[in-house]
Amino acid sequence: MKRHRAGTVPALLVALGALMAGSQAAVAATASAPPAPGTGSATVTVTASSVVEALDRGAQPLRTVEPGGDTRDLRPLDRMIGDARVVGLGEATHSSHDFFALKDRVFRHLVEEKGFRTFALEASWSTGLRLNEYVLHGEGDPRRIMRDEFQRDYLWWNNTDYLRLVEWMRAYNVRHPGDPVRFMGDDLAWSGPELYDDVGDYVARTHPESAARLDELYRGLRPTVATGPYIDQYVKKPLAQREEMAERTGEALRLLKRQAPGGDREAYDRAVQNATAIDRTARQYAFDFDDPAQEAASMRFRDEAMAANVLWWQKHTGTKVLLSAHNSHLGYETMDPAHYPKMQGAFLRDRLGAGYVSVGLTFDRGSFNATGKDGVIRRWTLGPAEPGSNEHTLDRVRHRDYLVDLRTVGAPADAWLRQARPTRSMGTGYPDGPYDVALARTHDVLVHLHQVEAAGLRDR
Repeated sequence: MKRHRAGTVPALLVALGALMAGSQAAVAATASAPPAPGTGSATVTVTASSVVEALDRGAQPLRTVEPGGDTRDLRPLDRMIGDARVVGLGEATHSSHDFFALKDRVFRHLVEEKGFRTFALEASWSTGLRLNEYVLHGEGDPRRIMRDEFQRDYLWWNNTDYLRLVEWMRAYNVRHPGDPVRFMGDDLAWSGPELYDDVGDYVARTHPESAARLDELYRGLRPTVATGPYIDQYVKKPLAQREEMAERTGEALRLLKRQAPGGDREAYDRAVQNATAIDRTARQYAFDFDDPAQEAASMRFRDEAMAANVLWWQKHTGTKVLLSAHNSHLGYETMDPAHYPKMQGAFLRDRLGAGYVSVGLTFDRGSFNATGKDGVIRRWTLGPAEPGSNEHTLDRVRHRDYLVDLRTVGAPADAWLRQARPTRSMGTGYPDGPYDVALARTHDVLVHLHQVEAAGLRDR
């Protein structure tokens, strides 16, 4: 989750997903294409109109963002993602209805047409497991689960669009019990009590001689309060205490890995993964966030861990995954290498190659929910994108909403798309951005929406 920056430990979860503001300098309406081989330093002046014409030729119109109905307009997306096992579908804000609705629509389409079976969200691992139990078996009330789990920095996911998606997934599984869809969370800010219970029950059942030691290592770590208060209490602990907690979770993980898997390899793998998730949460909080180098290391750790969770899930379930997160986490290039050395999308590309495809989203105007500098959540509205920005040119394409393959778009748009320029990218806080982004170096495919509206937040 992309969050605006804060430097103090009590505001740690704000810092975890922060992205520093990039250059906001305006870019001229013309672009210089890279020199052709053998031409030295000569450049070719490209007009904005010629870029738009090339984008027009490559753009595929999008009928709607709303799920349901005819999805023939999404067939070009099928060709663009090819045989990818993981597809990242981004968002330019963390709380616009149109982004969430489009993810719902695309996931339903990919389930029906491309065999996808997992929707992955930038939510904690244990949160995903709770929602997956509802999706697979009807256990629990999704409204209550979302209210319990999506607190503090995750409150943006407690919205009407994701509730509709989760309920559709459950209904799909009732109709297709032998070939179900699944829900997963890939993030690490919170490890719920279910993970501690699963690891403890597994060790007590298979290696009772180690149960007392595991209980000792996990003492005081299993949450006894709600998600938000638990995180608040955790991040206020002194660094030395957080480091000691991470040492204990690491020892618990090593204890489990030293045990023989026994006859139930699936249960063993699940217990090890849950213990890994617990350890990753502790380790994410064990960095010294007053040290810029440590803070950068923590950002890299988080993105690498999120990628690792997705890879584990994809391998162990054998399902194709649609991964939902902010554009910044799903892309290949970081907008701020000093603070965010490497993003989740880059880690996934390293492991999967062409088996991972990144789809970015942009918008020209509209509204979103975000927290102001005063700490109050409100709806923000932006007018048309400024001249010199990526969105200003993208919105001149003849289609109101469209998708385009950034890898195959023709000249001169191909060179234009590889140049960094101001791009809207809002996290949980506002004001935020714009950031300099080279779209074609960051994503494989782009969806551009003319206008977006703020999402409907539940329980607020």
